[in-house]
Amino acid sequence: MLTAFARAFQTPDLRKKLLFTLAIIVLYRLGSHIPIPGVSYQNVQICVDAASRGNNSLFGLVNMFSGGALLQITIFALGIMPYITASIILQLLTVVIPRLEALKKEGQAGTAKITQYTRYLTVALAVLQGTGLVATARSGALFPSCPVRDQIVPDQSIFTTVVMVITMTAGTAAVMWLGELITDRGIGNGMSILMFISIAAGFPGALWAIKKSGSLAQGWIEFGTVILIGFVMVGLVVFVEQAQRRIPVQYAKRMIGRRSYGGTSTYIPLKVNQAGVIPVIFASSLLYIPALVAQFSNSDSAWKRWIEAHFVRGDHPYYIATYFVLIVFFAFFYVAISFNPEDVADNMKKYGGFIPGIRAGRPTAEYLSYVLNRITWPGSLYLGLIALVPTMALAGFGGANQNFPFGGTSILIIVGVGLETVKQIESQLQQRNYEGFLR
Repeated sequence: MLTAFARAFQTPDLRKKLLFTLAIIVLYRLGSHIPIPGVSYQNVQICVDAASRGNNSLFGLVNMFSGGALLQITIFALGIMPYITASIILQLLTVVIPRLEALKKEGQAGTAKITQYTRYLTVALAVLQGTGLVATARSGALFPSCPVRDQIVPDQSIFTTVVMVITMTAGTAAVMWLGELITDRGIGNGMSILMFISIAAGFPGALWAIKKSGSLAQGWIEFGTVILIGFVMVGLVVFVEQAQRRIPVQYAKRMIGRRSYGGTSTYIPLKVNQAGVIPVIFASSLLYIPALVAQFSNSDSAWKRWIEAHFVRGDHPYYIATYFVLIVFFAFFYVAISFNPEDVADNMKKYGGFIPGIRAGRPTAEYLSYVLNRITWPGSLYLGLIALVPTMALAGFGGANQNFPFGGTSILIIVGVGLETVKQIESQLQQRNYEGFLR
């Protein structure tokens, strides 16, 4: 591995891409620590320290995707969350709106148009989320247990509020631009790399917090146990993420003039976890809604107390069961809209392809649906179990909060992005080191 890493930096073109990617990452992390105008930096630090000792689960997912910049209220506070949300919305609308579905089938030109729509929607969502974050910070609801929560935004005039929202929206646009720069001139998918860096940036602090809060041998036993669990989790996620069901496809041989075409054998790779991390994000976002409504409600009603008791901390059996069922449901839902067996069967029939033992056309689509449903069940159950690791960690380690480093969304994204990036580097190395028949 070290030899391949050194060889990557010895290749001039690849070295330039790697250094460019590292420079963008440094710039992104720098922007995650610059506070926006109108915010009291000292009071924010006091509240962040108080939140780290408590359990701020309401904004945990967004804060993780921003690399901790959300609670710091920096220029990159929203991070890439608006872009992720916009991408998911456009992907869902592609199934519903015929115009978007036609654009998707137009190839590169249609994809560029959909990307442009995604940018516009990202800016609109950034304005909406920025306004919500500023309103939350002004009301003190961002840090409910902080003694100076009402002094985070000293100047609550309309002009200051507008400047704060514009700054965070511009920060989101800058993050989107940095991600596209990495995609064009660097290594890997830019947005995925920035997501990877945002999550990995919180690992050292989370691990050290577990060590400080531990009681066995001054916390080193808890620290070592978490590291060991992390290695097991990474191995399990790599094993399942790489697992796939390969359906063989045979193409008929055709004679055109004196030449024969086709006659090749290939396969359709159906991953066990075909939906990726999207079901976990969907389920987490949906479960944030009742907690968010209860937090902004001023009444002391019975329904608010019930929600705070069952759906805020995240370790209640009702929350765990609902979370697990939602992940399984969204896994099947996302696979159903992202993979269309009928389109695959029609394309195979058009180019003379068939699955051995299965007739072309409708029987092929039914067979693909049958196989897809069978492998989606273990994939969805695996997603649900992985997502519940932070909750089990919360019960096992009294001082660990729900931002447990090795579990849930974080480990899925880090392993997935890491594998894809390493594959891209490896493919570029193989292209440059292939000797052929003549040296």
